[in-house]
Amino acid sequence: MQKSKKILVTGGAGYIGAYVNKLLQLEGYDTVVLDNLYSGERNSVHKGFFIEGDFGDEFLMNQIFSDHRIDGVMHFAAYTSVGESYLNPMKYYANNVSNTISLLNTMIKNGVNHFVFSSSAAVFGIPLVCPIKESAVMMPINPYGETKKIIEKILRDYRTAYGLSSSSLRYFNAAGGDPAEEIIAKRTHVHNLIPIAFRSILNNTPLTIYGTDYETNDGTCIRDYIHVHDIATAHILALEQIFENPGCTDYNLGIGKGFSVKEVIDVVEKVTGHVVPYQIGPRRQGDPPILIAGSEKAQKNLGWNPLYTDLESMVAHTWNTTVREELFSELSG
Repeated sequence: MQKSKKILVTGGAGYIGAYVNKLLQLEGYDTVVLDNLYSGERNSVHKGFFIEGDFGDEFLMNQIFSDHRIDGVMHFAAYTSVGESYLNPMKYYANNVSNTISLLNTMIKNGVNHFVFSSSAAVFGIPLVCPIKESAVMMPINPYGETKKIIEKILRDYRTAYGLSSSSLRYFNAAGGDPAEEIIAKRTHVHNLIPIAFRSILNNTPLTIYGTDYETNDGTCIRDYIHVHDIATAHILALEQIFENPGCTDYNLGIGKGFSVKEVIDVVEKVTGHVVPYQIGPRRQGDPPILIAGSEKAQKNLGWNPLYTDLESMVAHTWNTTVREELFSELSG
């Protein structure tokens, strides 16, 4: 397939979107990057045509589709904090659902029929069986997960009614950073365990381990971590699939094995050379003991195979591309 197509990357200055934009460029695509810089960083966008703005702005979106020959859209511009979604569901339903519907409608109106959706394992809630396959029942337990589930349902309906081709990628715990260290992001997912551990070192304040009495090897929760590089390659493969074979697909993305909270802390200490202060807290409501992805479908249908499956690489790449310089400065000062 010729890769002279132009892709609109919403949220393309964010943690994952910026790296996807980089790989799209390396693969020969042209890109238009849209980001309101709420959590993204302008200096993370090294290539492509950058536009500062909101994907919920219908006038702006119509202008983008008019000015640029967009062939497909990759959508990363969502609010992603589970905790915040409990406290402010209005914000999440307005942005993640209403604005995304507006984006889809504008795409259809402008004849753009290929859409890759950055979804989440949060659509499944507390799984009955692990590893989690795509066929598992989706029962989200928080507003964030519910917004992702709603959009996935809308995408299936839009395929039937309007011929929109889409692929929804449900990745588990995103980790890592640009292995080449070209994209440096100081505002990464601070609600994920690895950057939280970094912040605990920086601020000398303990992170909280929520529960040590789970039926796991060390009593702490186990999660499947997936490197941002592998998330990005899956998005590009999914895009190419719907270009070549229009349809509506969904894939779970993970490495098929998990690491406990204590194992992550141990590796953070090994990589950084600093002790991670922590305290023990009670279990959080709704936290399943184990979350592991079944990614055989993506491997079979997309030819996708994660490159980084060791936790140390993920931690090291996160460290090297997020707060390393800030930590060195603070700890040596």
